Amino acid sequence: MADDIKLANPAVLGLTCFGLTTMLLNLHNAGIFKMDSTILGMGFFVGGLAQVIAGTMEFRKGNTFATTAFLAYGTFWMSLAFAVIFKPLFLTKIGLEASGKGLAWYLLLWGIFTIFMFIGTLRINRVLQFVFLTLVVLFVLLAIGIGWANTSVIKAGGVVGIFTGAAALYLAMAENLEEIYGKVVLPYWPYAQPESYKNPEDL
Repeated sequence: MADDIKLANPAVLGLTCFGLTTMLLNLHNAGIFKMDSTILGMGFFVGGLAQVIAGTMEFRKGNTFATTAFLAYGTFWMSLAFAVIFKPLFLTKIGLEASGKGLAWYLLLWGIFTIFMFIGTLRINRVLQFVFLTLVVLFVLLAIGIGWANTSVIKAGGVVGIFTGAAALYLAMAENLEEIYGKVVLPYWPYAQPESYKNPEDL
């Protein structure tokens, strides 16, 4: 009987939290406003904790891609907020504050991971492809901008990041509205399986 229970779509929660947090941080990166506690709060609780919850829910549904994405990027936000919050409270005192080069490598490695995740989106939908492709660009620009202390490159990354977050939020609302209305309200162009494709579970 438990297998007959309809489960909610955790991607709506995960994409919403990722989108909102990404947009807020990159409004700062684009020079719209200075770093403040709203970014750190969103990073730890919304982009971090809520995405981890969404990833755990996707695990229950057997979705490996979404589980990996939400748990990985959720912990990314938590680790980033940790580095910023604990820098003046603890890390500086023991000489472990994040350096420009360290943060640049940190972001670059996340960019490499995101490239592989982007390849996975080629079998999902067009909007998600846009999210992950621009996320790769965002990580690379921020890594270059922070590593070389170039504010212009950081601002450019901020502009890209605003579009990344907006696209993620759009996809979340598209999936949410489709479930509510029982039809596509906002198009997101899902991947169409070729007619010759056979699900291994059906063999």
